[in-house]
Amino acid sequence: MTSYVSLPLYAASIGQRLRLEAARCSDCGALAYPQRPVCRSCRGRSFSVERLSGRGRLHTYTVIAPGGAPAEFDRQQTMTGALAVGIIDLVEGPRLTAQLADVEMEALHIGLAMRAVVRRLYDQEGVIRYGTKFVPDEAP
Repeated sequence: MTSYVSLPLYAASIGQRLRLEAARCSDCGALAYPQRPVCRSCRGRSFSVERLSGRGRLHTYTVIAPGGAPAEFDRQQTMTGALAVGIIDLVEGPRLTAQLADVEMEALHIGLAMRAVVRRLYDQEGVIRYGTKFVPDEAP
């Protein structure tokens, strides 16, 4: 099993992956993350780019035992053991899936305040791939 992303596709989606850039429909104001070429609400095709705050709440999560993640994460699982992956409800509305970091598995719970951080994911094609992970948000 692999989560292969070609280098051109990875490079083209850096704004979404690292800056959490969403698309705001110019016609109806709907927010789309990830960005789409056509608005799901009104079928409009004109968008402005909006950066999301990266703050939200843990909607649900799972813990992936060693050997259960895509091959790119073998090295990480060898060093850390199980990986936690969650679905985060961002304050702006979009819901996204991401790896959870800097948290003990026993401390995870539905509704936990989370914030986005950019972290190393894995090496592929000789390039270190970075992406968004979520950590507990200690801010008030």
